[in-house]
Amino acid sequence: MSSFIQKKTNSPTSTDTSTIQETQHYQIVIVGGGAAGITVASQLCAKNSKLDIAILEPKAQHYYQPAWTLVGGGEYSINDTVKPQASCIPKGVTWIQDYATELNPDENAVITRSGKQIYYDYLVLCPGIQIDWHLIEGLQEALGKGGVCSNYAFEYAPYTWEVIRNFQGGNALFTFPGTPIKCGGAPQKIMYMADDAFQRQGVSKKTNVMFCSAVSAIFPVPAYAERLLKVVDRRHIQVKFKHNLKAIRAAAKEAVFDVTTDEGTQQVTIPYDMIHVTPPMSAPDFIKTSKLAASTGWVDVDKQTLQHNQYPNVFSLGDASSLPTSKTAAAIRRQAPVLVENLLALINSTSMTGSYNGYTCCPLITGYGKVIMAEFDYNNQPISTFPIDPREERYSMWLVKRHVLPWVYWNRMLKGKQFEGDVLKLKGWKQPTNDLSH
Repeated sequence: MSSFIQKKTNSPTSTDTSTIQETQHYQIVIVGGGAAGITVASQLCAKNSKLDIAILEPKAQHYYQPAWTLVGGGEYSINDTVKPQASCIPKGVTWIQDYATELNPDENAVITRSGKQIYYDYLVLCPGIQIDWHLIEGLQEALGKGGVCSNYAFEYAPYTWEVIRNFQGGNALFTFPGTPIKCGGAPQKIMYMADDAFQRQGVSKKTNVMFCSAVSAIFPVPAYAERLLKVVDRRHIQVKFKHNLKAIRAAAKEAVFDVTTDEGTQQVTIPYDMIHVTPPMSAPDFIKTSKLAASTGWVDVDKQTLQHNQYPNVFSLGDASSLPTSKTAAAIRRQAPVLVENLLALINSTSMTGSYNGYTCCPLITGYGKVIMAEFDYNNQPISTFPIDPREERYSMWLVKRHVLPWVYWNRMLKGKQFEGDVLKLKGWKQPTNDLSH
């Protein structure tokens, strides 16, 4: 419900009171209408249809971002990754199409760009991740032309495929920043598909593929990193660790890196004929500047319960949270039921028993028709939903990535329904309990 107040002059927040045009109140406010926000709202509605829920989300379109890598590899239509946001909002949930600009947890209020002051009893923060294109000098001006591409935006992913299929040879660079990013395997996935495409196009012998990463490991889970190093070795890809992209000189077609060495940081320039850039990312600014942020900028929550460490009526999941696991849609699929269980327990004044073990999944495309279905937990131990060794490259997992997961996203996850149990029962599979870490 909401009430209109003309130029509210008694605001308890630090925002200029003359900008407050309207106040609203909801039992539960969810900031963010992406994978996390819609999934949580749907599951809450399924548990209790009488809950008063609002989703604060500015975008009119909802995107299935995991497919953008496939778009960049020429295997998926960009138009199949988007649907109207209105079609995703659960029935009975209020959609506030606006941007959050300030959080005041002491007064249980969210301030929006248009001047709304939204009060809540319970807050769920899942606004996603902020892409900091501006932190790489020259990138914003160069992106989308001259061989400079990125799959991390709807409008640019199709250009990646245009660059790859028209590539005539030379240096093909693929970068990884020194910040947390959504889907940590994505910068490699497009590289492996590009390398396959170069071979098909007959230009591989005159092409140097380079993976330039700001970090010192190819993947955070050792068991999967071992397999990926074999993939790059097989493909003769040059791996350059501790190379952090700092600038694009488009006119000269040069990439400038800060390279960390034992003697300190040195600047290295590498010429490119194409470069796929994974930009730095961070928590949204309105999160960083709020009392709800940890020192890292992410929403400060308990890694098991997903409840805020200081404000018990606040929860968070997904990319903006401080949860120490990879930022993927698959992680959200396991986080959401835990958050919903614990939030409802809090509302009903019962004990919170939901616990998240850090499960996430990154379908690592290692070429067309090949995927390592990398599943792991907080302990960085390989686990598997399917009765297979998840460290192996498999065509079956390519089919899951290409065809099954998009269907699951739109038809199960966003509808608040479970997936794994249904499919495993249909196939007669049993989830393995063996330790795959050795």
